[in-house]
Amino acid sequence: MNLRYRYYQFTFEAQDQLLLPHYKGSTFRGAFGNAFRRIVCTLRRKDCRTCILKTGCIYAYVFETAPHPDAAIMGTARYTSIPHPFVIEPPPETNRVYQPGDEISFGLILIGKAVDYLPYFVYTFEEMGKTGIGKRRGRYSLRTVKSDDGGLVYSYEDRTIRPQTALEATIPEEYAFNNSARVSAKISFLTPARISYERDLVVNPDFQVIVRSLLRRLNLLYYFHGERREATWNHRAIITAAGKIDMAENHILWWDWERYSTRQGVRMKMGGFVGEATYEGDMEPFLPLLQAGEIFHLGKGTSFGLGKYKIVDVRQSGASEAESEERAG
Repeated sequence: MNLRYRYYQFTFEAQDQLLLPHYKGSTFRGAFGNAFRRIVCTLRRKDCRTCILKTGCIYAYVFETAPHPDAAIMGTARYTSIPHPFVIEPPPETNRVYQPGDEISFGLILIGKAVDYLPYFVYTFEEMGKTGIGKRRGRYSLRTVKSDDGGLVYSYEDRTIRPQTALEATIPEEYAFNNSARVSAKISFLTPARISYERDLVVNPDFQVIVRSLLRRLNLLYYFHGERREATWNHRAIITAAGKIDMAENHILWWDWERYSTRQGVRMKMGGFVGEATYEGDMEPFLPLLQAGEIFHLGKGTSFGLGKYKIVDVRQSGASEAESEERAG
């Protein structure tokens, strides 16, 4: 499968003092959702499900994506919503106070058909700066938007959006296992990963759990935001092979944080696991799947930036560091 996407880096300058939380994903995502509805929603309805315009509404597609009536993929009838076609990657720093003139950058990943809606995202984040974010509603000015290769997409000076060609993540649908070479892969979970398995949140992520989560997320993204086709994976064979992968090192810990849901009027626990884990076994066939997860994240709450990870080292078991670098290069 080939899943379209594009990464952008937004940079803005604080106009007032900004008071933001330690983890800023909730602030950015919440403010964006409210502003996006205000800008693109025609009828100002609170419930998109009863809106006559929902099938052609950009807000309903981006924020209230629901399964198609004829969808028959992975038991989607059990779910009230499907993955959003965007990921907001909040600033990695833990600063909570920004003074006027300070610059802040965050990432935005658009997926599938949402790549075509970049102008709406740029305009919404620009308008958010006028109403303010965080405590005391501090204002900011959107300065630039750049693509993943550093090219200028938008600037405050000319307020022109330069068209970008979507990239494609290639994810194999056929897998061959039983490779004699044992490979180890170290994964660093950078933001809390929330994975539900057998109705419980995962604390120590076995490799099989990681693979299950990636298969489900990528399949749903591809079906609903891509080609509307289910991947031809042999799920049973893939998951069985993943179950044979060992966790050679475990430096995982649980990180709790909360967000306030304006729509539901409650505080919600959004903790997940972070840290590093090294997996070892017949890993080679799984590397493209893991690399796709680096782009699209995994687990729940990805639109808040949760589930971000990076593959920091891949080597044959027992290989030297020099051999590992040669393999990666």
